[in-house]
Amino acid sequence: MSNTSRRSFIRQSALIGSAVSITSILKARNLSDTPGIGTDAKILFQGDSITDGNRTRDNDWNHIMGHGYAYLIASRLWYDHPEKKFHFFNRGISGNKVPDLAARWQTDTIDIKPDVLSILIGVNDVLASMNDPEKYSTEIYETGYRTLLRQTKDALPNIKLVICGPFVLPVDRVKENWDKWNTEVTKRGVVARKIAQEFNAVFVDFQQAFNDALAKAPADYWIWDGVHPMPAGHELMARHWLKVVTQKVGLV
Repeated sequence: MSNTSRRSFIRQSALIGSAVSITSILKARNLSDTPGIGTDAKILFQGDSITDGNRTRDNDWNHIMGHGYAYLIASRLWYDHPEKKFHFFNRGISGNKVPDLAARWQTDTIDIKPDVLSILIGVNDVLASMNDPEKYSTEIYETGYRTLLRQTKDALPNIKLVICGPFVLPVDRVKENWDKWNTEVTKRGVVARKIAQEFNAVFVDFQQAFNDALAKAPADYWIWDGVHPMPAGHELMARHWLKVVTQKVGLV
């Protein structure tokens, strides 16, 4: 083989190798083979008070999405992509645990028929477990959570699921019993990640996002009572959710 032919062969091989690498990376990120969601998609946020965000229960558009991360995500996607004609719903309810979600799942989830369902649940299950560890154990949290997702997939087989991990930081009452809080929330975070893998859902690791944010500012800058985010904390959640979720579920 001549030097010219050898150089040409090397260049072609490098190009092919680069193309294969790029394709592999895209597939690893679930971007290249994820079909986009069309117009008029319904995106539903479910959870407890962190998702609720003091939302109204009527059609008051000034407050209908609450005043937290769900509102920020919806606002941004509505603004950036009017052509998509998104429909956002917030059905978070303060104080909810997995059993509370189960009691209202048909009406507040299945009947809405969302194309994308984002769930954040677990911190109230942890609080309840401190008073009644048998009734609200990690195992019961896992069993109840898995039942909800099976019910959802049976009714809505094409739904795209987003499972958000629960989180806490050492502030206020949480700091006073930090070892217990941290241990129990971590357990449920592991469950949430495992269930996300089982149901081919996108997992959003909010705990890691808050842990990383401590390099910028102290814990009480992000979460005021150890559980509920400050405004900056909700912005952190919204940015992290959008970064992790948007392309993986084909929203845009």
